[in-house]
Amino acid sequence: MDIHIIDLLIFIVYLVFMLGVGVYFMNKNKSKDDYYVGGRNMSAGHIGLSVVATDVGGGFSIGLGGLGFLMGLSGSWMLFTGLLGAWISAVFLIPKVYPIAKKHHFLTFPESLAFHYNAKVALMAGIISLIGYIGFTSSQILAGAKLASATFPSISITKAVLIMGVIAVVYTVIGGIKAVIYTDTIQWIILMVGLIGIGIPIGYMEIGGWNGIQEILPDSFLSLTNVTFIDMFNWIITIVPIWFVGMTLYQRIYACKDEKTAKKAWRIAGLFEYPIMAFMGVALGLFSRVAYEQGMFASIGYAPGVELDAELGLPLLLRSILPVGLMGLMMSAYFSAIMSTADSCLMAASGNLTTDIFGYFKKSISIKNSQLITFLIGGLAIVLATKMQNVLELMLYSYAFMVSGLLVPVLGTLLLKKPSPLAAFYAMISGGLTTLLLIILEVKLPFGLDANFFGITLSAIVFSTIQLINSQKKWKA
Repeated sequence: MDIHIIDLLIFIVYLVFMLGVGVYFMNKNKSKDDYYVGGRNMSAGHIGLSVVATDVGGGFSIGLGGLGFLMGLSGSWMLFTGLLGAWISAVFLIPKVYPIAKKHHFLTFPESLAFHYNAKVALMAGIISLIGYIGFTSSQILAGAKLASATFPSISITKAVLIMGVIAVVYTVIGGIKAVIYTDTIQWIILMVGLIGIGIPIGYMEIGGWNGIQEILPDSFLSLTNVTFIDMFNWIITIVPIWFVGMTLYQRIYACKDEKTAKKAWRIAGLFEYPIMAFMGVALGLFSRVAYEQGMFASIGYAPGVELDAELGLPLLLRSILPVGLMGLMMSAYFSAIMSTADSCLMAASGNLTTDIFGYFKKSISIKNSQLITFLIGGLAIVLATKMQNVLELMLYSYAFMVSGLLVPVLGTLLLKKPSPLAAFYAMISGGLTTLLLIILEVKLPFGLDANFFGITLSAIVFSTIQLINSQKKWKA
């Protein structure tokens, strides 16, 4: 099925519009504060939508649809952890972080660690975050490419990577964080309109409505209890921590005009994650499972019983049911979801390199050089996306490295009056490397626990041990 000219034109108009937003903000960036934290005067509505667009975006397009295909409505619990993370961090993290960041004009997450520990801890955090977010950016570009290729076979994955990557990189480079936040808002609205007005109602009708669902799927798919304790536990230890260590989230905390605005933005983001996006995402995945079992994908090569990657169910459903014109709109909606994550991750990686790594070596970076660095990082992410095949693998490595290495030192700043820099430094290294090695070596873990659990646990043990030894030395002295 080739792209119809109308669908193609709709998609091109969408991409040009996104570039236009970047151009609009290009001349409004007068300082690094403008470029990386939006001048610190953004509203709760824009920040909240940008946060949820970044957090759910690409993962929503790929992951939630796959969960709905495999397990039905119970897959929605994955984003309940997003609600937990947002609201917990609004209560405990923002009141601690925002006043200090406002006073000292922080631009990045590691600068907060430098304040509580020292410059070397911040440098290590910057390196971990930079590596993680380059991988994140690549995974989102690759996710978009896979969606486009599955929906429109005439577009190769390599071509789709280049289209996705170049557009996302260009408007991010020229517009900075304000362009990212405002395009996130626009992209989120496009996605919501696409899902509520097009994808869900047409999908529901095409599979035969409620009768079609009941005839095909077992009752467990319509239950909220079709999930194990281990699944829930792994989701919690994987997703909740990112709200405490995500550079993209710290940039948005700093971009808020005051602490009250930041807390409100986080509450808005939490509610959009669960129940709104959670149930819309798994519902479409569930619809795609019904369509697959009904034989709707047989002409594409996926008759019932033929092995099908769960994450391809959703794009195949859209390809099968949407008429000319609406396909272009839905393609724009899903690219919106993915690009809203990719652009934020790119800004995070750029901030880490310019502020945390170059800054450690006393290198002052101008806005123009910041834009050049953002462009080069984006180019690297595009090249990496063309070399990788597995979206989730790339995301998992990046994510595990960040969360396992950075969570415990952040908790140290929240819970202790004088946390040890040495404890933080070695906790980062031990936690991140442990999780990465468990994943790369494919170690079979007990009880089905995620590798993150063991990385975070070792990080906590290392941190606590060194912190205790330092405290005893001071007490004896």
